[in-house]
Amino acid sequence: MEDHEPTPSAAVLDSQSVETATMVNIEVGYDGGKQVKGRKRHLLVDTLGLVVMVVVTAANVNDRDGARCLLERLYQIRQPFPRLVRMWVDGGYSGEKFIPWVINIYRWILEVVLRPQTAQGFEVLPKRWVVERAFGWFNWCRRLSKDYEILPVTSEAFIYVGMIRILLRRLA
Repeated sequence: MEDHEPTPSAAVLDSQSVETATMVNIEVGYDGGKQVKGRKRHLLVDTLGLVVMVVVTAANVNDRDGARCLLERLYQIRQPFPRLVRMWVDGGYSGEKFIPWVINIYRWILEVVLRPQTAQGFEVLPKRWVVERAFGWFNWCRRLSKDYEILPVTSEAFIYVGMIRILLRRLA
């Protein structure tokens, strides 16, 4: 990545609901939209698809509430990301209160990328495909195909480990 700055100026935010193993009972919920009992991974990636931050919550947590948690945690360690100004999100993050809250508190611009109304079936969406690809990369890690961890922080750690594994394969 010779012509790139070391820190991102833009990122993509999305969430993924995953099933949990049967023995997991801490912070587990039911996502009615996806019909999944488990946990939700809120993922922020840069424009290359590399993980910037991840937060794991119960699946019944709203996307905006999970994003609040993620953005608060990101803001606490903002020093590594001084250039970050824009984030692309899906329609689940739009809201009269959420987007102005992000702009007023953090000075980040949230740009909602919606699916065209004329689209039928699967369609690649500009900017947002990067985070979807990152979720797809995690399926290559058997440990991340389902949430087997008792604690959500352990799940977050294994997502970072999975991304490290992907980056090491690129170097080799």
